[in-house]
Amino acid sequence: MSESHVWDEVDAYFTAHLAPDDEALAAALRDSDAAGLPHINVAGNQGKLLQLLAQIQGARHILEIGTLGGYSTIWLGRALPADGRLVSLEYDPRHAEVAVRNIARAGLDKQVEVRVGPALESLPKLADENPPPFDLVFIDADKANNPHYVEWAIKLTSTGSLIVLDNVVRGGRVVDADSTAPDVTGTRAAIELIAGHPRLSGTAIQTVGMKGYDGFALARVLA
Repeated sequence: MSESHVWDEVDAYFTAHLAPDDEALAAALRDSDAAGLPHINVAGNQGKLLQLLAQIQGARHILEIGTLGGYSTIWLGRALPADGRLVSLEYDPRHAEVAVRNIARAGLDKQVEVRVGPALESLPKLADENPPPFDLVFIDADKANNPHYVEWAIKLTSTGSLIVLDNVVRGGRVVDADSTAPDVTGTRAAIELIAGHPRLSGTAIQTVGMKGYDGFALARVLA
């Protein structure tokens, strides 16, 4: 049995017992697939991890950068209290259209707002609204702009907030200091920003599973 097959089997076991999809989550994946969206959504057990992190935070305000079809958005939205709010930023209008339908079917359309356009244009507009500090920020968008997203996350959070940066391993290429690939240089810049920023304490974890070899970084806002 290959290593990747074992990873898939273990992920399937954990997900079936600890993070099974209900109809809204399963439908979100089906509709995303039918619409031709890329298969880059988080796995079910990763979605549950996001939900648990938001619940541990006691999150009332969540920011997501990168909506895709809304699968991770649903997991995060379900962690909110009745008066909570989640703002999700999506570049592609077609992805956003699918996500809005999926989110509404999950009964979260009153709490979740999907904003369409380049995140680096949406984030300043969001900041101009002077929203309450976000308790959790999940970054899962174009990797070249990761350091810019982390900088905006710092601006839009406060002491104790949590920043989650997904897909940081890049198939192991993150260790290549000579790489000129935008996803690698962007991810390395974000990791180095977290490491050196006086307001952040962070770590990063490698993972294996049905999504292959990957990982994520966590950073807590200190002050």
